[in-house]
Amino acid sequence: MVTRLSAAERKDDVLEAAMIEFADRGYEGTSTEDIARRAGISQPYLFRLFGTKKELYKATVGRCFRETLEMFQRAAEGTRGEDALQAIGHAYISELGTNRTSLRQQMQAYAAASDDPEIRAAVRAGYGDLVAYAQRVSGADWPTLSHFFATGMLLNVLASMHVNDEPEQWMTDLLAGCAPDK
Repeated sequence: MVTRLSAAERKDDVLEAAMIEFADRGYEGTSTEDIARRAGISQPYLFRLFGTKKELYKATVGRCFRETLEMFQRAAEGTRGEDALQAIGHAYISELGTNRTSLRQQMQAYAAASDDPEIRAAVRAGYGDLVAYAQRVSGADWPTLSHFFATGMLLNVLASMHVNDEPEQWMTDLLAGCAPDK
């Protein structure tokens, strides 16, 4: 007996496949044919689920930021103030080392946002949710939050260069400066 997936389950599977494809080749370099193949569906069905390639891309961007926000929330659970930022920072560093797809998807989204106002709006919304949550749970002032998120972006850049694989001294020094206080 073959178990049929619900529409929501199928949509989730397609989003997962799309995140992998978009993370590898970006918005412009990824074909809907490749996404449909990875998801095990037809290209027309992909369009029935999401309408357009751009809508699918925006959905993957939303999912990526939502998963990051959920990771922030799990990390900060039961904490407030500086402790919350510390917990989020530690969890984020750990996530960068284990979830290359999410890192690549974020980096691709930032690049695509520069050229497309609709994608830019999706990236702004997702990033804005992260900032709002960190501010709410920590109560930190804006200079502290700016430093926190600037450090996160530096960590993204270092992780994209595989800082832990044959690091150069400058990489190690920058990475050491990013470590949340103990």
